[in-house]
Amino acid sequence: MNDTSSAPESTQETFVSHLVELRTRLLHAIIAVFVVLLCLFPWAKDIYALLAAPLVKALPSGATMIATDVTGTFLVPLKVTLMAAFLIALPYVLYQMWAFVAPGLYRHEKRLALPVIMSSVVFFALGMCFAYFVVFPIAFGFFAGYAPTGVQMMTDIDKYLSFVMTMFIAFGITFETPVVVIVLVRLGVVSLEKLRAIRGYVIVGAFVVGAVFTPPDILSQLMMALPLWLLYELGLLVARFISVPKRDGDAVGEEKSAG
Repeated sequence: MNDTSSAPESTQETFVSHLVELRTRLLHAIIAVFVVLLCLFPWAKDIYALLAAPLVKALPSGATMIATDVTGTFLVPLKVTLMAAFLIALPYVLYQMWAFVAPGLYRHEKRLALPVIMSSVVFFALGMCFAYFVVFPIAFGFFAGYAPTGVQMMTDIDKYLSFVMTMFIAFGITFETPVVVIVLVRLGVVSLEKLRAIRGYVIVGAFVVGAVFTPPDILSQLMMALPLWLLYELGLLVARFISVPKRDGDAVGEEKSAG
């Protein structure tokens, strides 16, 4: 009788302990980002200048960016610095996430989860770099070159930040394509033959995505659609060497690892 009554209490204590651990992990991650932000704050203006460099170089001689909001000259560089602080602290943030979920994973799940997390971060960063070093200079140069006579191209720094963040997220997610393909094949959700068969639909979808998430010019759309298609092909190529786990129930009975 005592054993039966203590079971719900034990379950509740376990749930509360998980919540406490989650709060602690999140607090450590937030503190890490905040500490990095404090260290970078003296260079907030320089960090924003680095982010704005592709547009500034494309502007005509004498043209500058503007701030239409009274607090924009302070808040926009602060937001950019916060983004940089998060990227720098990201390895520690991911470690806190991993430390929280790892004890509840099976060994085969750990072997898959850790490479997926690390490769996702790498490919997302590659997508941001591609947008910054390739897409921005070409797109901004294209727009500046088509400014009508008597119109000087200028932009608000807050709107520029919004545009840059949208492009970073769009290209970062686009570069996750090979990771998604490999995971789907590895988990046996979709066969490699099926993914090859829908290649034509993927190509059409890539151009649709490029049209939706990039500025309304064919050059920017191509610079998103072509990498998306090529990364899909890369995922198919790598997936050829990925073995699909057998669905024989062996993994169900596998004992969870403690660490």
